[in-house]
Amino acid sequence: MDDATTLPSPERRRHLDSQAPAVSAAAQVAQRTRSAWSLRKMLILPSAALVVVVAAVIGWLSYTAGREAVDVVAKRLLLETRGRIGQAVERHVVGSRAVLEAAFPDGMPMPDAIESELPALRHRFWIATSLHTDPNDYVYYGTRSGQFFGVKRLSSSEAEVRLKTSPTQLRRITRFAGIDGEERPMSEETRLYEPRERPWYKAGQSADAHTWTSVYIDFRSNELVSTRARKVLSPQGQVQGVVATDVSLRALNDFVSALSISAHGFAFIVEPGGDLIATSAGANVARGADGAMTRLQASASTQPLVRAGFAEMQRALTSSGPGLKLPQTRSFVGDDGEPVYIAFDRLKDEAGLDWLVVVGVPERDFTAGIAGNLARTAWLAALALVIAVLGGALFYAWVARDLRALTAAARRIGEGDLEVSVGVTRRDEIGELARGFESMQSRLRTDALTGLANREAATRRLNTLIHGHRVGAIRRAIGVLFIDLDGFKRVNDELGHQAGNQALVDVAARLNACVREGDLVARYAGDEFVIVLPDLPDRITADHVRAKVEASLSEATADAQGKNSVGFSGSVGLAVYPGDAGDAQALVKQADRDMYLRKAAARLDTQF
Repeated sequence: MDDATTLPSPERRRHLDSQAPAVSAAAQVAQRTRSAWSLRKMLILPSAALVVVVAAVIGWLSYTAGREAVDVVAKRLLLETRGRIGQAVERHVVGSRAVLEAAFPDGMPMPDAIESELPALRHRFWIATSLHTDPNDYVYYGTRSGQFFGVKRLSSSEAEVRLKTSPTQLRRITRFAGIDGEERPMSEETRLYEPRERPWYKAGQSADAHTWTSVYIDFRSNELVSTRARKVLSPQGQVQGVVATDVSLRALNDFVSALSISAHGFAFIVEPGGDLIATSAGANVARGADGAMTRLQASASTQPLVRAGFAEMQRALTSSGPGLKLPQTRSFVGDDGEPVYIAFDRLKDEAGLDWLVVVGVPERDFTAGIAGNLARTAWLAALALVIAVLGGALFYAWVARDLRALTAAARRIGEGDLEVSVGVTRRDEIGELARGFESMQSRLRTDALTGLANREAATRRLNTLIHGHRVGAIRRAIGVLFIDLDGFKRVNDELGHQAGNQALVDVAARLNACVREGDLVARYAGDEFVIVLPDLPDRITADHVRAKVEASLSEATADAQGKNSVGFSGSVGLAVYPGDAGDAQALVKQADRDMYLRKAAARLDTQF
């Protein structure tokens, strides 16, 4: 008869286990620990290493690219800033030429005395100061005889006239509103003003065309001023006087001071002699020991970078000579040991203006961004590393939890516990492995032919129930029915093994129909079956189940083709724990013995 392959008996299994190399419990724990750490490392270390490598590469590329870009960016920034300053200077002084031409058109003669020309002068000077009120709000004229006439704009609608008609006369100041407004006497100066002794007169008288005076401090406002002047000729070509306009440099200094270059960047405008005109760092004038305002030299600035930038520009101009191509960009090491980039240029015009512009930034202002990027990269790398480690640890915990469950289940199955629950319901490869374990469990504890529990599963269930009874977890009795089919050999001999197998399947179905929920039906061996009856309230209940089984087995069954009726019966033995035996093996033997007694009694009844 075809039959399912049976598992080795418990005695055989214990014998095989005894032949295996002995492994201490401590060694097993150490081996599992090594395996666990190895898996953890495989899940965490590659991700962490990848994060570190990527962060290092990104940081290196960022630093390298940043360092290479510093020189280019620094030069462009400095040259652009120098260009902005140059444009600001040009806008600031370019209007002065038009102002002088409006006040005294080129070629217009002027008599020796100005008294007859006062209305015309006032009219022209009002127009001239209307062209570029800021910064050219003051136009004046001095003659070779010491006379003076000037118009100072106070607002868009009001101005004052400053006048002296003889060398010994003090200047009188009158005020008027509108181009034709009536003059109102205001005051008279207390100090004698001699125009022919002023720098602007001397410069304009000796120059062939427009000229600039050196920058000076205006005694009224204490601000730096530069004056543009031009001589005025008589019809005979003699110098009759000089016309001039003041250009206040306050707005230019404000522009340079407000430049946004970098955190420690600086810019300044200086005359070739070193006197500051405008600066973004520090002051350009200072009060001397006598209380008078004096100009500051760039070499004496309170700002170290201004001093260092001026010194570097002087070295470049001195070493290269007049052939030095401007603008220039250079770098040098400052007094604090930090590299500094500078750009410098010369500003000139047709009237003789000659100023130098210097713009500089310390390298740290550029590398600070690189360092910031590196710091951010490091922080992001650290964060990513923490996330990778935590993610790997969480993933390991998620995977290892179910792997430990599978390992424990496999170990218990290897020890013979086929009832252990794997408890893994994942849908991934680990879940497939768990379902494979469960399928293996089912095959190991299931009879392949009938689908019932096999002998090993029945023994394990019975041992578990008895242990539970001993520890107090189970209160009621436990019963075992041992069933042996009578006349089954005749079925195999007369109808064949296929019919015998079909008969066994039919018997399994009948037995399942006879038991209660929670009872276990098992094929013990060949045509022998066992039913485990837990939770018996009394022996009568077990007898009742036995009667149902005997009645069910007495019914005829069909062969595999459903044609021939096959009849056989079964003998059922009963044993109850704890009354009949003290352990599982003894309980089965007692039920087997009871079965043989009932079988013998049935034969005697048949004979008599």
